[in-house]
Amino acid sequence: MSFTSVPILDLALAKDPQTKPQFLADLRHALMEVGFLYLKNVGIPAELWDQVISEGKAFFDIPKEEKLKIEMKNAPSFLGYSQLSAEITAGKLDHREQIDLSTEHPLPTPGAPFYANLLAPNQWPSTSVLPNFRRVYADYMNRMGAISLAFTRLVAEAIELPPDAFARYFDADQQHKLKIVKYPDVSELGLGDGIEGQGVGPHKDSMLSSYLLQASDHRGLQVQNMQGCWIDCPPVDGTLVVAIGQGMEALTRGVCASTTHRVLSPPAGAGARFSIPFFQGVRASTTFEELDEVGVGEVPEAVRRQRQKVLEANGGRLDDVEFTFRKGGVAKTLGEATLRNRVKSHPDVSERWYPEILQDIREQQAREAAAQKQEDSSNAAPAKGEGVDVSTQAQAVEAH
Repeated sequence: MSFTSVPILDLALAKDPQTKPQFLADLRHALMEVGFLYLKNVGIPAELWDQVISEGKAFFDIPKEEKLKIEMKNAPSFLGYSQLSAEITAGKLDHREQIDLSTEHPLPTPGAPFYANLLAPNQWPSTSVLPNFRRVYADYMNRMGAISLAFTRLVAEAIELPPDAFARYFDADQQHKLKIVKYPDVSELGLGDGIEGQGVGPHKDSMLSSYLLQASDHRGLQVQNMQGCWIDCPPVDGTLVVAIGQGMEALTRGVCASTTHRVLSPPAGAGARFSIPFFQGVRASTTFEELDEVGVGEVPEAVRRQRQKVLEANGGRLDDVEFTFRKGGVAKTLGEATLRNRVKSHPDVSERWYPEILQDIREQQAREAAAQKQEDSSNAAPAKGEGVDVSTQAQAVEAH
């Protein structure tokens, strides 16, 4: 039977030789059957965790003119502040306000690949309005980078690969990203009672793993099980929510599941939901051919059979979002694919910095829409989760 809740794992158990085998067994279950898990005792000091939440919420209270000084469209890096309803997922506007940050990198050198524009300094809010913000978030992102790399080693062990199986896909100074997100409730959005607002549309995360700090008590995050049902993933004190990305699923030949998820806007009168997801980065120069031909080595047959049994027991897998992490498209590297996804998600930024790429994507979307319309006119509509190419509408994105 498909999962009806998201499991909670204790990372402290992975550090004790006596309890590590059971932790790895539980992790394998989560990777194969859910694609999501809560992780507690991750190693972030409680004081820092509290500061991350308080500074993150405080960002949205600074004057609007201070936010606009660091607006995302000011730079080609897709780092910075996004006003409410400035991002698109699954072809619809997401009702959220946010700031995008990353582990710090200098500006790219002349002659670097176009996607190197994504590596850049952050646009930080002024210390005159948030004196501790930069210190707190630089510390948190650096710690989370180390935690994510250590967790990836545990993922490898859980599916009986060498601990360093994923190591080739990380740079020595790997860029990782983070968002601080505010989801207003539907009354603030002017949608009215009984209307379901889209905080983030259905999507899969794009790379290996992400780590969500749910910074308020609101529900809203939902994950889709193999039967196509939406399962709540409510806040649990002292935990991060870990999502497996499409890159992880691709590298493990489907053994680790990348699960579709979404965020619903809070109901009227509930106030805003706050969320702080951290996204583990990967080496941008990695080619899709390398992922396909080199990968992470061969997952043992017994482990692959176990995943197959999970699929068979559920009668296959219904999914609102197609798996799009594959070679054969316009992008040849992960960096190019990431850049195109960002262009697609942030047209306001792209119109200023990447008009040619944006035009190419819009032409591709028009061709696919026309082809789909023609197919729909000649065939019966396909069942949910079957056969529809939604690669340009429900893209892999970074949000929770």
